[in-house]
Amino acid sequence: MNFSKKQIVASLVSLACFAAFSMTAVAADKLKVGFVYVSPIGDAGWTYQHNQGRLEMEKNLGDKVETKFIESVPEGQEAERVIRDLAKSGYDLIFTTSFGYMNPTLKVAKMFPGKYFEHSTGYKTARNVGTYMCRFYEGRYMAGIVAGKMTKSNTLGYIAAFPIPEVIRGINAYTLGAKSVNPDIKVKVIWVNSWFDPGKEREAAEALITQGADVITHHTDSTAPVLTAEEKGVYAIAYHSDMSKYGPKAQLVAVTHNYGDLYTKIAKAVLDKTWKSEKIWNGVKEGSIKLAGMNPVVPKDVVALVEKTRQGIADGSIHPFQGPVKDQSGKVVVEAGKSLSDKELLGMNYYVEGVQGDIPK
Repeated sequence: MNFSKKQIVASLVSLACFAAFSMTAVAADKLKVGFVYVSPIGDAGWTYQHNQGRLEMEKNLGDKVETKFIESVPEGQEAERVIRDLAKSGYDLIFTTSFGYMNPTLKVAKMFPGKYFEHSTGYKTARNVGTYMCRFYEGRYMAGIVAGKMTKSNTLGYIAAFPIPEVIRGINAYTLGAKSVNPDIKVKVIWVNSWFDPGKEREAAEALITQGADVITHHTDSTAPVLTAEEKGVYAIAYHSDMSKYGPKAQLVAVTHNYGDLYTKIAKAVLDKTWKSEKIWNGVKEGSIKLAGMNPVVPKDVVALVEKTRQGIADGSIHPFQGPVKDQSGKVVVEAGKSLSDKELLGMNYYVEGVQGDIPK
């Protein structure tokens, strides 16, 4: 069969157009996902764990996604600018990973109704804004058991960021876990009013050690508390990540947060056009909260007790806020045989018995 020169040229043009169309379709199918981080990624801590989740999502979804992150973004107007710039730059799914990003996220989401936003640790949603959080308090309760068993002074030190329910829940769960194995426990809290400030975190750790605390933990982002514990010869419970390389002698165990499965699930829902605004709260059962880096100095019977507790939390037979629970004044806030609802947990604004000091206003 003979073809004219015009027919051959037309065929080549058609093939080129088809190839170009195919490449455009592939590019259009790729989901651009943005991440906004409140602190540097580093190699441990809150932001590090979120970034590990991002990397796991990339590995799971391959060339279906393209990601970008911006780290060390202050909460407030700067966060709003960064989130808006990501949306304007073609990022269709944006994860904002700090409590103080809540209102900026909602504001930008209203400007871009065709984009999807996921805010970590917040409580406000919108048609195109979902929230997600780990049940940090479950890990805190288990870590409290370790601290309660390992302390000799019966004084535990806690470095806290901001007096919001999320942080208060952690303090209380840690205290209840410790008191479940050691009723003489008292917990001293120092508030640093920052998510990430290694200098303030170090100063707080040193002050707590001076006050008699021989186990230090933190709800802040840096490794400074664990490093300080290692230097001062006391124990530490790490938070967010396994920080044992910073405190091989100090770290008893770490409460870790794991986001890879969740980030993959959310991105896949956007790709499949099944995404919907939800309030996701995952914990031990879903694998979002895990203990890691258990120190060999922790006795085997304590390790076994922690594992038994983990299994109980996973199957629902154990709840960290299971009554009877009393507040600082001795008033019963959870009756025997009952446990706190999610709504009550989300609004927690009191200390339980065993925590010293007042919650800042």
